[in-house]
Amino acid sequence: MPIYEYKGFDSKGKSASGVREAESIKSLRLSLRREGILATEIGESGGFSLKGSGKKSVFSQDIRFKRLFQRTSVQDISLATRQLGTLLQAGVPMVDALSALIDQIENEGFKRTFAAIKSDVNEGMALADAMAKHRDFTNIYVNMVRAGETSGALEVVLERLADFTEGQAQLRAKVLSAMLYPMIMVIVASLVLVIMLTTVIPRISQIFEHMKTELPFMTRILISSSNFLRSFWWLFIIFIGLGGYLFFRWKKSPKGKAKWDRFKLKVPIFGPLLRMVAVARFARTLSTLMSSGVPLLTSLQIVRNVVENDALEEAVDRVRDAVKEGEDIATPLRRSGQFPPMVVHMVAIGEKSGELETMLNRVATAYEQQVQTKVSGLTSLLEPVMILLMGGTVAFIIFAILTPIMQMSQVVK
Repeated sequence: MPIYEYKGFDSKGKSASGVREAESIKSLRLSLRREGILATEIGESGGFSLKGSGKKSVFSQDIRFKRLFQRTSVQDISLATRQLGTLLQAGVPMVDALSALIDQIENEGFKRTFAAIKSDVNEGMALADAMAKHRDFTNIYVNMVRAGETSGALEVVLERLADFTEGQAQLRAKVLSAMLYPMIMVIVASLVLVIMLTTVIPRISQIFEHMKTELPFMTRILISSSNFLRSFWWLFIIFIGLGGYLFFRWKKSPKGKAKWDRFKLKVPIFGPLLRMVAVARFARTLSTLMSSGVPLLTSLQIVRNVVENDALEEAVDRVRDAVKEGEDIATPLRRSGQFPPMVVHMVAIGEKSGELETMLNRVATAYEQQVQTKVSGLTSLLEPVMILLMGGTVAFIIFAILTPIMQMSQVVK
């Protein structure tokens, strides 16, 4: 059955749009009219025409423009995955389950995606292959769905996928929140300092111009900094802009990315935290893929893209090459030097006992808990540190201003 997109007005005069299945444009128009919607533009999804004239409508261009920039949230994907798994577990046929899911999705862009998937599945395409055509679904997602279809346990795999997607999103959000707080504090402190140097200090420095006594060293530094910033502010903008451009260009190059990723892992406090996050992702993803029936070599190939660090990606590549030659997983992990001893030890025990997925799951849980603990500790530690730094800067400015004023008062006496 064709999939149509429509735009019009409801009975209250408010704009209405959406995606529907219908036998024809005429039947869709009648169906919408029964619901109190007056359709002004209707066309097949992906190629709008206005009232059957064959001319492209402005709505068509708007739809394509929205598709370029509209992003589907992790929550949308997770909820749809869980709902689809629940429908399949209840014995609903795939096509009917997809139809029910489309009606429940509120995100119009994501609704169009599943409408296209349903159309492909209805024509005989596998669900994983239909999902692979859309950017909303990652390589991990598609491979797990494919493994679920092959093993006949798609419902179970979809439940695991929903849990996995939510867990990874929560972990990423916690790490980003820990990184975001100090960045905001630094930006705010810098803005306050710039405002003081460019507006407050110049007015106060005029008082000291007629003083015959030599100004204290701190005051001279403060006034010189203020004068330099006011005179050469454009130089700072050029320096920051050019420096940022060159840095990001270097970071995108293969050599630059490799050096930057290795440097990040060595940074005090944040380096160990980033390594924990990467190890947790590695263990959780590998456990989920293997327990879903994805072959080990394929799982390792997928996992390398999850760690998001060049040094760890190389380590996973070496593990995959070693496994391909008949070696176990623990030995090349130990040789890489990138994974903590506890991870290597747990993987070795899992391989010997035949419970590798369980051990990897425990490793992921342990490291995710450590990340949460460290993030909480880091957030609570950064607040007083940032307050002390800001307080120290303000104290320096106050002393630099008050010292010559006190000298003037003594001269007057």
